[in-house]
Amino acid sequence: MSLAITLASGSASRQGLLAGAGVDAASIRPNVDEDAAKAALRAQGMSVRDQAMKLAELKAVKVSNRTPGLVVGGDQMLSLENEAFDKPADLAAARDHLRKLSGKTHTLETAIVVCENGAPVWRHLARPKLTMRPLSEDFIESYIGRAGDALLSTVGAYQLEGLGAQLFTKIEGDYFSILGLPLLPLLDYFRTRGAIAS
Repeated sequence: MSLAITLASGSASRQGLLAGAGVDAASIRPNVDEDAAKAALRAQGMSVRDQAMKLAELKAVKVSNRTPGLVVGGDQMLSLENEAFDKPADLAAARDHLRKLSGKTHTLETAIVVCENGAPVWRHLARPKLTMRPLSEDFIESYIGRAGDALLSTVGAYQLEGLGAQLFTKIEGDYFSILGLPLLPLLDYFRTRGAIAS
C-alpha cells in the first residue's frame, strides 16, 4: 500500500500544483504562529534561506505528529540584499514592496521539508532569482488597481502566473518553485518512497 501524502498548508497554489501533477494529497493547515516564529528566528540573526527552511520544518513536524504517512511543509521568503520580505499586509505595503523591488534582482527562498512520524526525512531548497524591470509610479498604481487584493497572498506582491509576468525582464530558476513548491524534486522523492507510481 502506498504512503499517504499530506500537505501541511492551506496554500491554494501548492495544493493546485500537486493536484495538477496528479498527486492525491490531503491538506491540513498547520496553525503555526508564523509571525512569532519569524520574529524569533530573526532575533537569532538567522539568514533568510534558513528562516524559510525552519518554517517549512515547523509546519511539517506539527502536522506529522498527528498524521500518518509523508507530510510536506513548505515556506517561501523573498530576499532582497539579505532583507526578508513578508506578504504585504495591505495594498499600501504591496506598493512599497514593488517600489523596493523595482529595477533589482531578488531571490525566492523556497523551502520544502517532508516529515514522517514527526521527524524530517527529506528537505530541499530552491532559490530562483527574478529581475524586475524599473517600474514607473503610474505603472505601479495601474498594476495594483488591476490586480487588487490577490497581491496580498504573495511575498513579492506579484503573481507570475498572471499580471505579474509584466514586471520582469529575467527569471532564473524553476517555474514551480517560483509558485511556491519545488515540484520536480518533490515528485522524485515521492517516487523513491513508493508514494506515487514510478
